[in-house]
Amino acid sequence: MSTIKIELREQDVAKIREICASFNNDPQELINVLHKCQQHFGYLPAEVQEVVSAELTVPVAKIYGVVTFYSFFTMTPKGKYPVSICMGTACYVRGAEKVLDEFRKELGIQVGETTKDGKFSLSSLRCVGACGLAPVVLVGEKTYGRVAPDDVKGILKDYEQ
Repeated sequence: MSTIKIELREQDVAKIREICASFNNDPQELINVLHKCQQHFGYLPAEVQEVVSAELTVPVAKIYGVVTFYSFFTMTPKGKYPVSICMGTACYVRGAEKVLDEFRKELGIQVGETTKDGKFSLSSLRCVGACGLAPVVLVGEKTYGRVAPDDVKGILKDYEQ
């Protein structure tokens, strides 16, 4: 997976500074600052991390460590429709791996990647707390339960426009 270099616009840098200032540029608020930045940008590329580093006077290496440690942070942009397959125990034993394989095949991408058109991204989760519906797939905020590999084409079709 290649790293994409982005150029932050002046208003982007101003927004990051505004977010940091809203937390009094307090280094102990790093996770909250990163959450707000990710909400705004959709992900946390290195360039955003560098501005946060300067504003909070926290080393970039520490910020990178936090971003890569917590699964809710991402350094890659997600698709318009993020597809997440639960791989928790109940989902796994009921065939989640085959469902994931079918999504990989249909979308032509691997876990952690986004389709070239930016429409779909693919990820796996540990547990979404809907074990009675296993295997579970989330597309954005929508939950699909008891998903079989044969259901994948139909699910993706719901998002064609």
